[in-house]
Amino acid sequence: MKIENIGDLQVLMHTARTGSLTAAARDLGITPAAASATLKRLETQLGTRLFERSTRAMRITPPGQILLDYAQRAFDLLAEGESQAAADRGQLLGTVRVAAPSDLARNTLLPWFSEFLALHPGVELALTVGDRLLDVVRDEVDVAIRYGELADSRLVARPLAMGRPVLCASPEYLSRCPAPAVPQDLLQHNCLTFARSGRRHRLWRFALKGQWTEVRVRGDRTVDDASLVREWALAGAGVVLKSNIDVRQDLASGALQPLLTEWDTEPYPLHAVLPSGRFVPTRVRALVDFLALKFESMA
Repeated sequence: MKIENIGDLQVLMHTARTGSLTAAARDLGITPAAASATLKRLETQLGTRLFERSTRAMRITPPGQILLDYAQRAFDLLAEGESQAAADRGQLLGTVRVAAPSDLARNTLLPWFSEFLALHPGVELALTVGDRLLDVVRDEVDVAIRYGELADSRLVARPLAMGRPVLCASPEYLSRCPAPAVPQDLLQHNCLTFARSGRRHRLWRFALKGQWTEVRVRGDRTVDDASLVREWALAGAGVVLKSNIDVRQDLASGALQPLLTEWDTEPYPLHAVLPSGRFVPTRVRALVDFLALKFESMA
């Protein structure tokens, strides 16, 4: 028996995203009873269970995941078709949902987003800023801008830039504390750290002539927003290890001074991340291409 109402798939998609029928119903503006009835109707029509139910959450089953993947593609294609049908020839329309790291968004991406929107007035930007890694497969995100290597095979990564962490501090801090001569000297410094996805980055790595050394640093503060670590460093609170992309303006102005410059740090690639297998609207591809050109011009 075929699915009779394509709108029923919205209940599937929102339940999978939130893990809750109640939350899905709230998002869709219907009652939990109506959402439950819709889901049961889908399962009856398909002859299979789409979710494993418990008192705490709804966990999607393998058949449910297959249907979810195709449903997401179908709605993406429909939305793209509607926007292109209503658009003038060559005009981009619709919303691009972007997730980006806090410091990168504030110091680099914001003016670029404004420039892109000026070029494409039919596009709207929905920006999520933070250092928690959003799931572009599950969360409502079209593209995520991420630092670091990617191991998830469900993702497609477009390289944007190859950064490297830079050790730096403000002149005011260095007037009180002598600059480190070797990485081990960092044990005598107040090192400012940030956490990503609940993991605090305290193990800093450096290399000299190909020989790597690690230092587990200490400091009087940490935060889950990397842009605040930079603000603390600018205020003279301590030493920070940040991507050269994030602190390039501070280094150029002298607000931060590089340290241990003869030592290498590990590559810190920046990618635009999209879910594998999902249809990518033209407006999303256009934004990724635009950002890639912008980062290329920085090199």
